[in-house]
Amino acid sequence: MRKFVFTILLSGILMSVSSQNLLDIYRKGTVKLIPDTEYAQNNNWNQVFETYYDTIYNRPMGDRKSLKLLPDGSVVVNHQYRNYYSKFSPDGKFIKEFGIKNSKGKQFKRIDPIAGVINDNLYTKLDNMGNMVCCDFNGKYIKTLKLDYMAKQMIPISDTKIAVAGWVIWKDQFRDFVSIVDYETNEENVIWEHFTDRSFAKGHTTMFQYSYTFKERGMFSINTMPLTNDKGLTSHPNIAVSGKELVIAIPDTGEVMVYDFNGKLKSKDKIDWARNYVSVKEQKEIQQRAIDRYKSIKNPIFASWVSSEENKEALKKVISEMEEDFKNISKPLAVPVFSNIIKDSDGNLLFFEFPKEVNANKFNVWIYKEDGQFISQSSFVCDDYDLQITPSKIVFRDGYIYALQTLKKASGVPLRLVRFKLTN
Repeated sequence: MRKFVFTILLSGILMSVSSQNLLDIYRKGTVKLIPDTEYAQNNNWNQVFETYYDTIYNRPMGDRKSLKLLPDGSVVVNHQYRNYYSKFSPDGKFIKEFGIKNSKGKQFKRIDPIAGVINDNLYTKLDNMGNMVCCDFNGKYIKTLKLDYMAKQMIPISDTKIAVAGWVIWKDQFRDFVSIVDYETNEENVIWEHFTDRSFAKGHTTMFQYSYTFKERGMFSINTMPLTNDKGLTSHPNIAVSGKELVIAIPDTGEVMVYDFNGKLKSKDKIDWARNYVSVKEQKEIQQRAIDRYKSIKNPIFASWVSSEENKEALKKVISEMEEDFKNISKPLAVPVFSNIIKDSDGNLLFFEFPKEVNANKFNVWIYKEDGQFISQSSFVCDDYDLQITPSKIVFRDGYIYALQTLKKASGVPLRLVRFKLTN
């Protein structure tokens, strides 16, 4: 593999939970995450995260919550579809709930999750109209940037630039791309793009993808098999910063491209570790579990505005299509080379294996050091929490992991803001 920078050498000595650097811990194999009992003490989690079950059917919606670490070590927790954020002190103590307010002190009626920090300001994810709202750390409105697409990932790459992994539906194609947005001028520079043809065939045409259009209005769709998609790439591009370079990695192909912050391509390579597959047997097991799960539903409510008869008709349709797909499973399913990238506090980029099933509690990671050399394969485990390892749920800082995770043995709301120590 051609060499390119995957880490940054930090000047000075990094604070760490031990005398070892993180690479030393990774090299020893499985990494155990130990909750720091001194962090986030005495918070009333039932109150702090009271919207954890905030749905029509009182189902947990922890996926709607994410965290961002501020420069001083304090934490902001997003509450998707709610008009507020939660702020915690550097030691994890709940401080307050806040929103974004205009110059007259009036709070916005709707705000989107905080996506990142740039130039000592916060910026939100894009809303349905492509608006990115910027505010200070106390929620005071600064300005709005405008983009004309959906964004899967948005990361600051300097004090004045944000890298965006975007996605657009065109008439005949899906377009995945990465652009660099100027925070000051709102100008964009598209540096990578990929097009996938759209299918306009009627009926059930894509295996493991199921939908039903209601007679009155609306529809629902479900997917029973991981790693399948009928909307462009199976997995959208992942972007990360390494030193003064932007890394774009494509999970479907394993391609890795390195750009400078002006958008100039510096190197292009391909991940060379072995690709995994979901076997025919495993696919049938997964599909059968999905069929059994939907067959066990006695009174389906896919839409509250239609009759119980139509909800049952929708369920019958998708189960029939699931059973037909089960018969047609005949070849292994290629697994994307990785699921996501997380940067640790020593500057290493960690490439996590794509789990074959949602919430599979094993995370293999490949670590690269400064010269791009493959180092080792490891995994994160935890006795106390059901790990969900994504960039929206965990952030490294000074050798620790700050995370939003669910406690295994919890009464009431199980979601916690937790700081983990890393050990073998």
